[in-house]
Amino acid sequence: MARFIRKSKHEIGISPDDLLFRGEKKSDKVILSIIDFDSENMEEKVISSVDEAMQYQTRDTVTWFNIDGIHDDKVMDDISKRFELDKLILADVMNTQVRPVMTEYPNCIFIALKMLQHDEKTGEINSEHLSIILTKSCLLTFQEREGDVFEPVRNRIRQQRKRIRSSGIDYLTFALIDTVIDNYIYILSLLGEKIDVLGENLIDNPKKQHIDEINNYKKELNFLRKSINPATEMILALSKTESELISDSTEIHFKELLENIKLATEASDSYREILSDQLNIYHTILSSKLNDIMKFLTVFSVIFIPLTFIAGIYGTNFDFLPELHYKYSYFIMLGVMLVLALGMLRYFKKKKWL
Repeated sequence: MARFIRKSKHEIGISPDDLLFRGEKKSDKVILSIIDFDSENMEEKVISSVDEAMQYQTRDTVTWFNIDGIHDDKVMDDISKRFELDKLILADVMNTQVRPVMTEYPNCIFIALKMLQHDEKTGEINSEHLSIILTKSCLLTFQEREGDVFEPVRNRIRQQRKRIRSSGIDYLTFALIDTVIDNYIYILSLLGEKIDVLGENLIDNPKKQHIDEINNYKKELNFLRKSINPATEMILALSKTESELISDSTEIHFKELLENIKLATEASDSYREILSDQLNIYHTILSSKLNDIMKFLTVFSVIFIPLTFIAGIYGTNFDFLPELHYKYSYFIMLGVMLVLALGMLRYFKKKKWL
């Protein structure tokens, strides 16, 4: 996902229901996969066409139809016709700039949100557009590329976990969204650990590079907030829906999602404040060090002012000075200067200026 809004010129003025891919292409091919299950049996396979998915519509099972790659308008048109979905829905699926939203239609519920993934090798945070269509007979999920955060859900299905295997399509929808939100919290926790380490280093030994780290973390946090904060509105709308596609027993789980997304937004707000505080701490420490340096230079200058005065007297260009030809005049002058300097240092310490 682009970190800033992007819109091509050729997209201006087109019909909202035109099946046109809007975004950055992240996969070369479209991969169609099916997971079909009930409490006793489970079937998982990759299929070659949308037609193959239609055979599962007549079964009394839970069918999860996943599409990796949303750039092919022919596949999207085929899905629209075979599943009797409004083309406006599939147009939103193909638009990666759509904000997180929940929209109810007569025969389905359309959900769009951002799926975040942390790359353990590079440390980067990747985001992609995720669309979920909940129908009476099937759950359709659309992703920009192969690879997602749903493997724990697939494992629960494979391991015959009672709750998910005995529940309906609405509970599977909840499980997928819950995994996405849990991943929000996980990524925020990773960022929080980095911010905590930065805070400790900042207090112990502030360096100029810490400013760059703070700014980088701010950029990452703002990037996360672009995905997390709008999702709160979507989850709120989903928790209040009265659609017949969501049973009473599952409705309470969607309300749990609201608490999870609030935790994510509160964490992001908290980290944002911490980064601002760390920036203020850095400038405060830097200012304190500068004040210490100025204090030292000021004291140093004040000490040498009277010494310079004494040296100035004996550096005047007159032939007759009272102490000019006295044998110990030079040593007396040095002694007076030393006593004066030590006396001023003692006075400064007594005043706690040093």
